Amino acid sequence: MSLLAATNVAIERGDRTLLRGVSLRIEAGELWQLVGPNGVGKSSLMRALAGLARLGVEGAIQCNASTLFIGHSAALKRALTPLDNLRLHPACDTPVEDEQIRHALSAVSLAGYESVPVGALSAGQQRRVALARLCITPARLWFLDEPFTALDNAGCHWLEQQIAGHVASGGAVLFTSHQQSRFGAQQHDLDLARYASR
Repeated sequence: MSLLAATNVAIERGDRTLLRGVSLRIEAGELWQLVGPNGVGKSSLMRALAGLARLGVEGAIQCNASTLFIGHSAALKRALTPLDNLRLHPACDTPVEDEQIRHALSAVSLAGYESVPVGALSAGQQRRVALARLCITPARLWFLDEPFTALDNAGCHWLEQQIAGHVASGGAVLFTSHQQSRFGAQQHDLDLARYASR
């Protein structure tokens, strides 16, 4: 059974149809990238596929797996620490122990920053806090909207390893990025320009 099956999906924003006729099946062990120009509807489609948007969405979407969504915005409370952010907004609403969170922050090179308010961190460090959720989630299907934004080379390399490892272990990933393909033949591209409303 596919982890995600979408058939003839259309996305509207306001009075404008962005996309129509999008169909996609994601199987365990697959890596997909949504590609297309700015404004084509990549983020809107991803939110719809993740079940986070229903208004302005037509067609059939069936998800058969636990999911994690990390959006273009880091979705962090600036006044709280990384530890508190991950404690209060855990991946997939799964309760986690502080020790797991500390390990996740260490994995994203933020050991020692556990108690620093997120607002005092750089954009790249804030992105790393958000991505630390990848280390504590049991979700099989990851939705990652522009996950490489604000990351340095080391951060990009770490994220590439996490994505490749998750797919190799039987999970699946759907992501967007304005950067060139990072995963070669392992990656499937869905070019949304083909489905853009004229």
